[in-house]
Amino acid sequence: MKIDNAELYPFDPKFFVQPHGATQAYLDEGAGEPVVMVHGNPTWSFYFRSVVTALSGTHRCIVPDHIGCGNSDKPSLDRYDFALKSRIDDLDRLLEHAGVSEKVTLVCQDWGGMIGLSWAARHPERIKRLILTNTGGFPLPKSKGFPWSLRLGRNTSLGAWLILKRNLFCKLAAKWCVTRRPLLPEVRAMYLAPHDTPEHRLSVLKFVQTIPLSERDAGWDIVTNTAASLERYRDVPTLLFWGLKDFVFDRHFLEEFQRRLPNAETHTWPDCGHYLLEDAPEEAILKMTEFLAKHP
Repeated sequence: MKIDNAELYPFDPKFFVQPHGATQAYLDEGAGEPVVMVHGNPTWSFYFRSVVTALSGTHRCIVPDHIGCGNSDKPSLDRYDFALKSRIDDLDRLLEHAGVSEKVTLVCQDWGGMIGLSWAARHPERIKRLILTNTGGFPLPKSKGFPWSLRLGRNTSLGAWLILKRNLFCKLAAKWCVTRRPLLPEVRAMYLAPHDTPEHRLSVLKFVQTIPLSERDAGWDIVTNTAASLERYRDVPTLLFWGLKDFVFDRHFLEEFQRRLPNAETHTWPDCGHYLLEDAPEEAILKMTEFLAKHP
């Protein structure tokens, strides 16, 4: 089922059948130097709609919907494992399919940071610029506790039931992740639309359940390798723009990126939350376009 709202999402998604059999949707808008945008959980390419509109006149904007998200297929566990490595493999193959071989500007939000930066760790020579917003690319900072809401969903059967049967994760994200202003009803509906049944919420649950927190967890090697790879980007133009009212990817994550990427340009919004591009889209996009102009 294609999510169709020409006013809020005026794009025509393309589709790529991955080798595992699931079809992945993605936006490929505009022409020019490629900007690859990688979303997190529980969002989809809709989150970057304003950026695509702003940049597609001068850049080629490529924005995947992860498997289980947006307009992509929503397979069962016997068809897809939803693991971090699989997410990175999907991105790798999709960009190859789209013919993206030149250097890219990589834009990441939420768990998209781990996926996108792990892809970058495989192809460090392909990174021209980094734009990171309320995201991560390393183990949980020592100064940061694991949020109770994620712990509930990751480690308990009650949390899994609430995510799958009551869609609680998506509903609370639509409420808690904006702090400057509530989402308009029609925008909220677009965030909830991909996860309209318990079967279609499996990706939301697996994103939470597969967070690697220690060496006992699958994907921990990817997280540590990605963290080590950040050293390579010290001289790569990097923009960090952050909503400081984010209760997950908060100032602890921002400070860790600043420590690892000391030459990065940083902009913060004290009254904005995890969905910065919903709270302050015009201001954030202005900083992005200024950054791109400064580093042609």
